[in-house]
Amino acid sequence: MRLLIGTDSEYAAVIRTANEMQQADDRSPLLVLIGSASSFSFKPRPSTILVPGMPAGVIAAVPSLEEFGIASRLASEAGLPGCYDGPVVELAAAWLGSLPNELRSQTQVIFAAAASGIAPLAERLGVPGSSIQVLS
Repeated sequence: MRLLIGTDSEYAAVIRTANEMQQADDRSPLLVLIGSASSFSFKPRPSTILVPGMPAGVIAAVPSLEEFGIASRLASEAGLPGCYDGPVVELAAAWLGSLPNELRSQTQVIFAAAASGIAPLAERLGVPGSSIQVLS
């Protein structure tokens, strides 16, 4: 399992990285989480891809990723409909926390840019530090 986390300011890099990851390995599930402090630079839409363990009501997705069959969810601190209400790192924590321990420990977490809270998130959820990668 792979989890790619980014913010709206890194939107282009996140989309490019997600597509590259999917092309390189389309058998390992990929989930993309994007957060924003306000609105997004694109128009979110309800997802058609089921993501088990996602908090109730979190259905907003990135249209361009949906078109390629890549699961995505959005977090917004502005209370946008269908989005997780809070920082993207909290959404990642909630979703990772829903996974069985074995699957959680095998999940590769990729941050699209240096993000605060990486080490505490990994420690709290039992994700090995070696499973965390930061793209720059």
